[in-house]
Amino acid sequence: MSGTEVRRAEAGRAETPTVSPATLRRLGLESGDLAAACLVAMEEHQPWFAALPADQRAAVLLVTQTGFANFVAWLGERGETIRLTAEAFRIAPRDLARRLSLRQTVDLVRIATDVFERHLPPLAADEAEQRVLVESILRFGREIAFAAATVYAGAAETRGAWDARQEALVVDAVVRGETDDALVSRASALGWDPAAAVRVVVGSPTADAPDEPRELRREAGRAGRSILVGVQGSRLVVLVSEAGEAGGSIGRLVDGFGPGPVVVGPVAPDLAAAHDSARAALAGLRAAPGWPDAPRPVGADDLLPERALSGDPAAPRRLVDACVTPLEAAGGELLRTLAVYLEGGGALESCARALFVHPNTVRYRLRRVSDLTGRNPTDPRDALVLRTALVVGRLDADPAPDSDP
Repeated sequence: MSGTEVRRAEAGRAETPTVSPATLRRLGLESGDLAAACLVAMEEHQPWFAALPADQRAAVLLVTQTGFANFVAWLGERGETIRLTAEAFRIAPRDLARRLSLRQTVDLVRIATDVFERHLPPLAADEAEQRVLVESILRFGREIAFAAATVYAGAAETRGAWDARQEALVVDAVVRGETDDALVSRASALGWDPAAAVRVVVGSPTADAPDEPRELRREAGRAGRSILVGVQGSRLVVLVSEAGEAGGSIGRLVDGFGPGPVVVGPVAPDLAAAHDSARAALAGLRAAPGWPDAPRPVGADDLLPERALSGDPAAPRRLVDACVTPLEAAGGELLRTLAVYLEGGGALESCARALFVHPNTVRYRLRRVSDLTGRNPTDPRDALVLRTALVVGRLDADPAPDSDP
């Protein structure tokens, strides 16, 4: 600071109205009674305050006394910037900020300011000091409220950063299959119900907020679902709880993803089993380019042909279980009819001639195939799924001979 700035600051302090040392002493002696009067007023005007445990009401008393001591100290240096307000909150127990909301804290500050306005001016030596006290109380009360907001904002930022790290750890553990007790504990600390059924949804993050998909969280809230989010490079992995009957469709979450495919894994019964859903969803995301016209979102099991072709070792078995095994269990000519129909180009008449049956018999058998597998052989996409299942089923039943000499 230059000599000119020092002189200006000293001149400003000299021109600022102050209170006398005698008044400052009287104010200091009133600190205990004033803090007690604040607590009485808080209990009268805020019913929830009286329900606080004794130790937390004592913490509020300590904060009030510290704030008043800072106020008296500042009055002795009126030309100085208020620097002490945040100290009133730093000495409070950490759990007090978690128990009281910012709005409740500001209400308590307002009540304390009202008590100060009633009790302090009569302690002044004259009217000029009374005016100084009234103005100072209003200014100090405003600064205390700002300090409270700063403390809560800092706590929220710290909590948010901690939550984000815990979320990332939970999602990463699910992806890697490390679903132990530590995972359940972390998820519970984030408000997740570890026993809730869950799906894993994967896609790309948005370009505008890749690290904090706010739109995704908003849509999940509207759909009545809990989510845990992890950004892993160019992919966004989201654990989504299954909603109740009144919950919205999982398709509402799509707008929270960036461009490209969004793949939904199958339902897992709980968080400990969510790795299977994550593995299927990620395999589907890798295979999704093989079906450019896939819906958005698309189920991982709807991409089984592409997953099988891309090397997903679990896809062939799932195809066989879903499409071949039910037909084998049903017996009869269903499996053979399906094979002849698909390999004959989907022509009903030629299939009937090849099987030496009436076309209506083929129609009946195809309807049975549809009922048992959930796939309609006359639909082009379902026909691809069914034919791929037939191929991998044959390969599974007749593995290639060992080529080693």
